[in-house]
Amino acid sequence: MRLHPHRNTPPDTNTDFLRRYARGMLRSAHSDQPSKALPIVRRVHSAGAVTGSRVTELYHARTTLQLKHMFRTLAAELGYATWDACKRDIDRRPPEVLDPFRLDLGAFGDHEHIWFADKPTAAAWQREHGGRMVEYGKQAVVMPV
Repeated sequence: MRLHPHRNTPPDTNTDFLRRYARGMLRSAHSDQPSKALPIVRRVHSAGAVTGSRVTELYHARTTLQLKHMFRTLAAELGYATWDACKRDIDRRPPEVLDPFRLDLGAFGDHEHIWFADKPTAAAWQREHGGRMVEYGKQAVVMPV
């Protein structure tokens, strides 16, 4: 996925970003490379975007995954019950809510990333040393400023 900061266009909305991100997830899920496909399949399974499948079954049927499954996964990861609910609200939230996805894309460049097992540990480190914290699932990362 490409970010185009040099264009003279208005910044993307959160919804625009998530749509592009979902398309990238789908490409990865359909990949023949397990290192690309399996992390996405696990996310889809964990989010409950496809019912009644174990991870191994879902991995073998990954080419049947559709964009709607990626949208459901992202909605669940952001705390919404459905993609429609996410679409109605997400553009009112600050762009930082999408930082975990930007971190996946390498949008924070080559900053040093300090990983923590949980948010409270990361927050304690951040209070002492400064930096920007991004929650990533149950973990957190702090990037010194």
